Amino acid sequence: MMKVEIWSDVMCPFCYIGKRRFEEALEQFEHKNQVEIEWKSFQLNPDMKTDPNINISQYLADAKGWTLDYAQQMNNHVTQMAAEVGLTYDFNRSVVANSFKAHRFSHLAKKHGLGDKAEEALFKAYFTDGLNIDDTDTLVNLGTGIGLDAAEIKQVLESDTYADDVKHDIAEAQQLGIRGVPFFVMNNKYGVSGAQAVPVFQETIEKSFAEWQQENSKPALTIIEGDSCGPDGDCA
Repeated sequence: MMKVEIWSDVMCPFCYIGKRRFEEALEQFEHKNQVEIEWKSFQLNPDMKTDPNINISQYLADAKGWTLDYAQQMNNHVTQMAAEVGLTYDFNRSVVANSFKAHRFSHLAKKHGLGDKAEEALFKAYFTDGLNIDDTDTLVNLGTGIGLDAAEIKQVLESDTYADDVKHDIAEAQQLGIRGVPFFVMNNKYGVSGAQAVPVFQETIEKSFAEWQQENSKPALTIIEGDSCGPDGDCA
């Protein structure tokens, strides 16, 4: 399987849009069943304090010194971009929340082969449903909805399990020079930064796969026949 690694953060609006565009490109790729996707953790604001009492527009206005109207205009523009790929964003409901716990939840899901479903559930929870993705009960509900065990989710989230995995992903991103998300690494060779247009993903997937296929194809042998024994014991 050719691997595609995707670094993202739950609260990154372009990560959800990028996910949809990448999925559209992959759906049209004839060898899509030979592509493995692995989600990686990245934190845009590791120092963010969870505060369910304000929405993200107000947070951005306060943090960046913008007027609330300007912050809402920026979010409205992104909302329109999301709508173009079939997503519904509601920034008035989005809860300001640190994403570290959600990333640990994603690593648990990845362990069970549910990484992609976990990312989809987290994005929808944050951008569409206005849920607190730093809340354990919320994550338990999301997890059971994709097939995870409630007791295991609680056990993980009430400890520091997978914290090192999240930190490792972030450190790996720094080593690769990744400064923003989404960031797609295909076949450990090609990086695609941002929520690019579908044709960009298509071209990079095809190029990466062709090289991966060439690298993993067994060289054809030119055989010179001679006396030998076969597996049935016949020697000639």
